[in-house]
Amino acid sequence: MDSPKILFKIRSLLIFFMIALVVSGATAFPVYSELKWLLGGEGTYHGAGPDWLWKVWKGVRDTQNTYPFLFYGFDWLAFAHLIIALLFIGPYRDPVKNKWVIQWAMLACIGILPLALIAGPIRGIPWYHIVVDCCFGIFGLIPLFLLLRWTRQLENVK
Repeated sequence: MDSPKILFKIRSLLIFFMIALVVSGATAFPVYSELKWLLGGEGTYHGAGPDWLWKVWKGVRDTQNTYPFLFYGFDWLAFAHLIIALLFIGPYRDPVKNKWVIQWAMLACIGILPLALIAGPIRGIPWYHIVVDCCFGIFGLIPLFLLLRWTRQLENVK
């Protein structure tokens, strides 16, 4: 495969990955209103949804009412996702020179697993939610492996 085609594939997947990071991060900003909407409003929940989600909503609602400053941590979480997305501008511009960013991101995805498996039980997170969190790391590795493989192909073509 010639280098323009490989470069197009790399850049397309990088844009997808960056958008996924931005969307994932942006959902942390409005956590209170998201959960309120998802569960149908303040007084309309009648136990029809998952118990865990209802428990999370009550915690978020009570925190919002009593200690809203704690959501500043959510703002920083969202900001970190946005900044991490910007990091991929380097590989977009020059994948070969900046393949370390892709390798770093792969390590970050792998790091999700021990964090979720250790901190999840300590924080009382249900096992199925820990599995969902682990899936972010596992599924994040798929495009990153492709990006690294294509970057190595591009490196060999040049």
